[in-house]
Amino acid sequence: MHAWPASEVPALPGEGRDLRIHDTATGGLVTLAPGPVARIYVCGITPYDATHMGHAATYNAFDLVQRVWLDTKRQVHYVQNVTDVDDPLLERAERDGIDWVALAEKETVLFREDMTALRMLPPQHYIGAVEAIPGIVPLVERLRDAGAAYELEGDVYFSVESDPHFGQVSHLDAAAMRLLSAERGGDPDRPGKKNPLDPMLWMAARAGEPSWDGASLGRGRPGWHIECVAIALDHLGMGFDVQGGGSDLAFPHHEMGASHAQALTGEFPMAKAYVHAGMVALDGEKMSKSKGNLVFVSKLRYDGIDPAAIRLALLAHHYRSDWEWTDQVLQDAVARLDAWRAAVSRPDGPSADALVEEIREALSNDLDAPAALAAVDRWAVLQGAQGGTDEGAPGVVSRAVDALLGVAL
Repeated sequence: MHAWPASEVPALPGEGRDLRIHDTATGGLVTLAPGPVARIYVCGITPYDATHMGHAATYNAFDLVQRVWLDTKRQVHYVQNVTDVDDPLLERAERDGIDWVALAEKETVLFREDMTALRMLPPQHYIGAVEAIPGIVPLVERLRDAGAAYELEGDVYFSVESDPHFGQVSHLDAAAMRLLSAERGGDPDRPGKKNPLDPMLWMAARAGEPSWDGASLGRGRPGWHIECVAIALDHLGMGFDVQGGGSDLAFPHHEMGASHAQALTGEFPMAKAYVHAGMVALDGEKMSKSKGNLVFVSKLRYDGIDPAAIRLALLAHHYRSDWEWTDQVLQDAVARLDAWRAAVSRPDGPSADALVEEIREALSNDLDAPAALAAVDRWAVLQGAQGGTDEGAPGVVSRAVDALLGVAL
């Protein structure tokens, strides 16, 4: 599976700062100091509907992580998956009377188009669950043979008790975990499981559903969490720098994935930081495909909204905050984009050297994009009020906003 084309990231004078970011596992800020190559895994979409603003906010956050790292002159090894076979996808395909493969391909193409328009930097490896199955099967077999997994009526479950570190990502109690497991794809009430929280690694073939050869596991398809583990271990190895996704993935997805990887390798932790983006709401409720209360990136684009304005609307909110999409949010972003473009269109202006450092400092402080936007706003106001004599300033601002915020002026 291929990703989308990369937009050029302008080089800036000087050097960026190491990133301090909130780690869900420790509950506080950690300073990430990767080696020459920073490693990040971000969980991708289940492609049964178009990219909504909640998706866009999540991928925008981890795009900023990449840009901060690139500004420190590091390379970035970014991996993202596509869950191109899963119950929600199969259910939507059946509802709409469309082949599930065709639905997944259609929505993945649209996702790529949205990411390109929003200038999200692409992953080096963009891997579908289906293409990862040959690497998933041996991992499930290893867990089973090591006693970390067991069979139940042909299905294979992971035993959470096999990982002494289970629970150290989300830090939830058993009751909260059980509730979230039931809400987010688990089956805690299935009789015969050793622990209600045990997640499925391999689902035996069901009539009318797709399945693949699982060697000694029999025909079936992989569980949700082991998919990401197989892809991450294959391309990044253990101890990579950031595991990212929306806050609704902290449990069960990232908790279970960490335990799978730790049981497989005997190493801890799977990732140095677990970073989670907040949820975006519409009309008072979290945007979700199940509720249908969605604002689609593609619909805004087709309506003539500049993707740079969409990106500014995302950047106006701290990545960890939960916030609500409104018409006013978009109007404010359009007005900001117009003001910035007017400011950099002049032949000279106030010096921008301090501004570049303000943006760097804001982003290195837990991706404080709103503070970065406020700094650019101040420069634009000063430019409009009195101008300046630095002929290079507008170009410096334009390049800095592009390189660090992903907004093309």
